[in-house]
Amino acid sequence: MDTRLSILFYGKKAKMTKDNLVPLYLRVTIAGQRFETSTHRYVTPDKWSAEAGRVKGNTEQARTVNAYLDMLRARVYAYQRELLQEGREVTIESFREKWMGITEKPVLLLEVFQKHNEQMARLVGKDYAPGTLERYTTSLKHTREFIRWKYKDEDMDVKKLDYGFISDYEFWFKSVRGCAHNTTMKYLGNFKKVIHICLKNGWLERDPFTGFKMSKKEVVRPFLTKEELQRMASKEFEVERLGQVRDIFLFSCFTGLAYADVQKLKRSEIVTGPDGEQWIHTSRQKTDTTSRIPLLPSALLILDKYRHHPACLHQDRVLPVPSNQKLNAYLKEIADLCGIHKPLTFHIARHTFATTVTLSNGVPIESVSRMLGHTNLKTTQHYARILDQKVSEDMQKLRERLNL
Repeated sequence: MDTRLSILFYGKKAKMTKDNLVPLYLRVTIAGQRFETSTHRYVTPDKWSAEAGRVKGNTEQARTVNAYLDMLRARVYAYQRELLQEGREVTIESFREKWMGITEKPVLLLEVFQKHNEQMARLVGKDYAPGTLERYTTSLKHTREFIRWKYKDEDMDVKKLDYGFISDYEFWFKSVRGCAHNTTMKYLGNFKKVIHICLKNGWLERDPFTGFKMSKKEVVRPFLTKEELQRMASKEFEVERLGQVRDIFLFSCFTGLAYADVQKLKRSEIVTGPDGEQWIHTSRQKTDTTSRIPLLPSALLILDKYRHHPACLHQDRVLPVPSNQKLNAYLKEIADLCGIHKPLTFHIARHTFATTVTLSNGVPIESVSRMLGHTNLKTTQHYARILDQKVSEDMQKLRERLNL
């Protein structure tokens, strides 16, 4: 970056006064571009030295004007240093703003975040899923609360973002919000996208995340074993609503669908697949990716059971799914009645499909990933666990091959 500049004081004869005095002007040149301004000082033409850029002689007037010109020269260099210290490029435009006292409007963090979310909202259904927008909306809310907590302010200049901000933000999530480590990392990951916007626009010189570890801790995700699935499936419930919730949960265990996708699943999304069997063709609500899932006999039996249920007939749904809150509350009751000592939630069904139903029975992880609607295998690996039983079976096959 070329920050060199030249300074010239000259008499502008074209603007000579009626008293035959020449006004003195300051010219600053940067990269071939000029900024000129009047010094509001006047001299007679014979007293001005164009070569020296100063008033001739040693009179009181000459010393006063020359001292003033020296002050202006020092001011030019001072503004040049200020621009460099602020990390701004020294151009005629930025210098003129300094000289004229035009304050650069700060770029505010929450305004950038809000604009990002507004643009994302207009692309929901095209580039983003509704759930993605919801996550960033929540992340913006948390960022606003943190700034109020930490800085007692409603917003802040992005130039003030540094490693300390990120470190304190992590502390706030874990202490004030009571978030777990992985949840904290998810929110910071959302926030990091806004930081990248600031970096790419040149509003930030340095990434405040530099040196900050974003690693997540491995979480053991519960799932139902084959025996627990059988125990739940064979259980007779005296209360009808419990049997209905059990069926919906089992349907997810045999299809891998998340709650939102089971709740919205229409009859028209049950189609005949390339093998002549019944398949689910739907789009995941969370990511808007396509899921194509061949229906197992157990899942088909559940669908047939509710074929004529009033709620399904009137709403064009395959199952009468209650609210997620009610469903999870009933699942805890079902777990107690079935002797299942795990914190049963509806999402466990998705993990059960990935682990117990598919992978443990030899379905390749690539196929499991496609049915779950994942865009990469890494996500599927978080859902599915390879059980010791499966490892044993695979190694036994290897032994048999090596013995041949």
